Amino acid sequence: MNSTRDRLPATITTDRLVLTTPTLAHVPEMAMLANSRSIHEVLSRLPHPYDESHARDFVENIARGPEEFAWSILLQGTYIGTMGLHLLPDQLPELGYWLGQPYWGHGYATEAAQAVVAAARIAGYRALRSRALLTNAASRNVLRKVGFIETGEDVDKAGTLAGRQVMQMRLEFER
Repeated sequence: MNSTRDRLPATITTDRLVLTTPTLAHVPEMAMLANSRSIHEVLSRLPHPYDESHARDFVENIARGPEEFAWSILLQGTYIGTMGLHLLPDQLPELGYWLGQPYWGHGYATEAAQAVVAAARIAGYRALRSRALLTNAASRNVLRKVGFIETGEDVDKAGTLAGRQVMQMRLEFER
């Protein structure tokens, strides 16, 4: 029997974007865009500085590893960011994402998140979780636009956000 993860699509197409399996061809743009202190400061698992060796490791070992199902977000064939589901045993999948700064404020994160949420629902997940720094109003807004509700404040316990206040969010799928 196929697992829910096995039912997630390798590629998703929206009106403006293609979400696809991260490849080595994305590494140069990924490294350039991810090597940003502004992005690092709001993500719990992105090293800084970020170089091509980090991007290669992500593509080769993490993006479609046992605990991740990630997509590269492409705009007219150009890599602009990553979105994925963090899949830990006995926990709801966690939606996470980042976009390169030149692509902020254009609705790309919302468009990609809507597509991933729809794919997760079709695959059979019953709910998703996410979190964002209390100070990251833009990310919390993206998550609210795609149906997440804020479930409470918490202190992040691990990663680069350890000790910082985050808003826990959840999206229940109707059955």
